[in-house]
Formats: sequence, structure tokens, C-alpha cells
Amino acid sequence: MSSRASPNEAGPPPDQAIASIIALPQPKKAKAGAGRGRATAKRKRKKVVAAPKDDSLSSELLIPEGYLPAEAAVAKPSLTPATVTARDVGLDGHAPSRSISRILLLAAAIALACVGLAMNGWFARSLGSSDTAGWLFFAVGVASDLVALVVPSCAARLWQARHRATSLAGWAVWAMTFIFAVTAGVGFASTNIADVTLARASRVTPAVAAAQSALSDAMSARDRECKGGVGKFCREREAAVNERRQTLDAAMVSVGQTADPQTDAAIRLVAWATRGAVQPTSNDFAMLRLVLIALLPQIGGILLMVGRSTK
Repeated sequence: MSSRASPNEAGPPPDQAIASIIALPQPKKAKAGAGRGRATAKRKRKKVVAAPKDDSLSSELLIPEGYLPAEAAVAKPSLTPATVTARDVGLDGHAPSRSISRILLLAAAIALACVGLAMNGWFARSLGSSDTAGWLFFAVGVASDLVALVVPSCAARLWQARHRATSLAGWAVWAMTFIFAVTAGVGFASTNIADVTLARASRVTPAVAAAQSALSDAMSARDRECKGGVGKFCREREAAVNERRQTLDAAMVSVGQTADPQTDAAIRLVAWATRGAVQPTSNDFAMLRLVLIALLPQIGGILLMVGRSTK
């Protein structure tokens, strides 16, 4: 009996063995996968088309992630509506405007600076003995007031920039110009207040006119009576003249007091508010008013520095 197997009992032919090992391609499954890929692409395109338009967003944000290369995906800006805060955009959708307090403060600083320039220039020019000297004094007064206006802001910036020595030098220059400007303001205020007060005090009121007329009559009567010598009636007429002169002086003092009603009213107000504990004199209030009038127009530089620092 032979040990070789018969042809019918042998294994499958070589072609069938290779076919059983290598899987044949399946066209139906490949088509189904391609159909799903096309459907996914269509859905992505629909999402891109349905995305709302926003002018504030870049066009790159509307491109799906899969359609951008790796480098572009990394460099794509991260600007989204969530990054816009209330600090950048106001409640009405516009950028917030400057604070009204800052604008008013800067306006007040500029107004006071203009008043200070006019006061210092006027008084400095009045010191000149000639027209040329007056204009030279005018230039000095205006220049010093401009320095007192601008230096505080510059010195503050230099201090913040850690230029301490330059900042201190600027403040020293400002102190000198500030003192010069204040003295010029004192001269301007005292000159004008004295002129106005004197003009008001020298006006003739009905009481003053009556006192002057009575004094003139008394002096005429004394002269007639005392022409022949000093006697009893002459001494009476002289006493009448002295009395009428005192009446005229009292009337003029009353006019002088009403020449500066602000001082009198302020004294009475302070005495009323303190229930008589404080009773300033007219000279005290006059000095206080003089200092304020001279000082206030010179603080424009400080207000300008504060206004620029206000947000």
C-alpha cells in the first residue's frame, strides 16, 4: 500500500490558497465610506454658511479647523466676543468718553491761568518808569506765570520716570516763579481794591452834603462873630463849628464803611456763626481776601497736574 496521497485527497490548488489568505476589496463598503465623507463635508459647509456674520470678527474665524494648515491654526488670533470687556466698550456700544470732572478741572485750570497771566502782566507793566521798561516787566510777568503753569505737570512726570534730580530742580524753579506770581497778584489786588474803596468812600451822600452845608454856615457865623474880638458869643460859635465838623466826620466814616460792604457783612456773619466767640476786625478780613485773590489765580498749574492724572 503506497504512502502517497491520491490526487483527490491533496490540498486546494495554489491559486485558491492565495485567494483564501488575501482579502478581496469590497467596493460596496468603500462607496458607503465615501458617501459618509461627502455627507460630513456637506454638513460642515452648511455650518459655515449658517454662521452669523460679524464685522468685528476676522474671516479666518469662519473657516473650520480641518481646512486650515497646522501653522495657520496655531497663528490664528483668539479674538472672540468674550474678550471685549466693559472697560473697552461703554454701555451704548461706543468707547467711553473722558470723565466730565476731568474736563471741568482742566477748564478751570486754563481759566485761572488766563486770569493769572492778565493780572501779573498788568501789574508788572505798571511798575515800569517808561514804556519800554513797562513792556519788559510785562514779558517777565507773563513768562514767570507760564513757567508756574507748566512746570508742575512736567516735574510730576519726571518724578514718575525716576528722574528725581531733574524733578526737584523743576519744583525749585516752580517755587520761585510761584512766589513772584503771588506777589504780583497781591500788588494787583491791593491796588485795585484800594482805588475802588477810596472812590466809594469819597462819594457825596445826602447826609454828607447836609453836614458840609451845616459846617459852612457855622464857620461863616463864627467868622462874623469873632471879627471884633474873642468873646462869649465867639466861643459859642467856635464850639458850634467843632460840633458840625464832628458830624461831618461821622457821616464820612459811615460812607467809608459802606464803601466795602463785603468786609462788614463777613464780620457780622462770623460773629453770628460763632455766637460772638470770634469777632474779626475789618483788617483781618481784608488781609484774608487779599491773600485769596492773589493766590487762587496762581494754582492753575497744580489743577492742570491733577486734571491730567485723573482718569
